[in-house]
Amino acid sequence: MPTKVDVYLDYVCPFCFLIEDAIAELKHARDVDIELKPFELRPDPVPTLRPEDGYLPRVWKQSVYPMAERLGFDITLPTISPQPRTEKALLVFQLARQKGVPEEYSEAMFKAFFQQHRNIGDDEVIIDVAASVGLEREDVERALASEEFRAKHRAELEHAVKDLAIEAVPSIFVDGELVCGVPSATRLKKVVDQAVQRQRQEVADESIHP
Repeated sequence: MPTKVDVYLDYVCPFCFLIEDAIAELKHARDVDIELKPFELRPDPVPTLRPEDGYLPRVWKQSVYPMAERLGFDITLPTISPQPRTEKALLVFQLARQKGVPEEYSEAMFKAFFQQHRNIGDDEVIIDVAASVGLEREDVERALASEEFRAKHRAELEHAVKDLAIEAVPSIFVDGELVCGVPSATRLKKVVDQAVQRQRQEVADESIHP
């Protein structure tokens, strides 16, 4: 039985982009069911960040760039100011998930923002990125205006905040256990192995004490 792994992400979080290789390695090395989950770091009316202010350059210099260099990622601090809101891009994520391409769509969105410095809050940019992974323009336009997708997105966000107490991303849950920080593939595999061992022990205990 695959181990459930939920990965909460937002498209303006560089660390969510930087863990992609670790998640991919985990997927190939272990029997896991990985599901990407949307998390909006700064939903309206929370102000978004500005690259010309001190916070973003400091975080990128201290944490993002060293990690990116170590992992071999091509990534730079986007120049768009203020940073875009991601609700609309995450509405189309609902469509991408429905169509079976959530990983492809998310990777394309990360690349658009962190490598091409495109405004991923703009409808036409979102439509173009979605088209690059095979989504039809008409479907994307409907997704952007969909109250059903908006309600689902907000329900997922509320569940993440209120029930799971998520405050930052990436937040990775392995068999319901939160893995803090930005884990390597080695660490993720270890956590999955521990979860499998727990599951086996629970089955053994039940067989002894039905």
